[in-house]
Amino acid sequence: MKQLIVKDNAALRRLLHSLVQVLAAAVYECGAGAEAFRAYAANRPDWVLMDIQLPHLDSLIATRQLTTLWPGAKVMIVTEYDEAPLRQRARVAGACAYVVKDELGEVRRILTAEMEDQSVGSRARPQELRKPIG
Repeated sequence: MKQLIVKDNAALRRLLHSLVQVLAAAVYECGAGAEAFRAYAANRPDWVLMDIQLPHLDSLIATRQLTTLWPGAKVMIVTEYDEAPLRQRARVAGACAYVVKDELGEVRRILTAEMEDQSVGSRARPQELRKPIG
């Protein structure tokens, strides 16, 4: 499994990297929404872990564009903001999951569930792997 972390805060990027590296064949990182498109096209990660606030391009616009350009893209919003309107906007933008920073263990649970699902050969949809984001 490959992951792309899109987060402008380098310390939090490193924290997420350490959290998911044991589950990943590769972890790619970038600090802005615009860079995410190049990184996604070059590496085709299984998951994109995207911050809600990014410089130069709104993360929800980036999520919408990623999932439009690559319909199979799975985006997980990872943020400190636990607000119902943001969760709703993320879902509408195409995010499969929404995890608040205080519950980072949920990131691993979602990724582990997908790995286990893939190992038994079934193809569960990403929305079956997480708590509702709406």
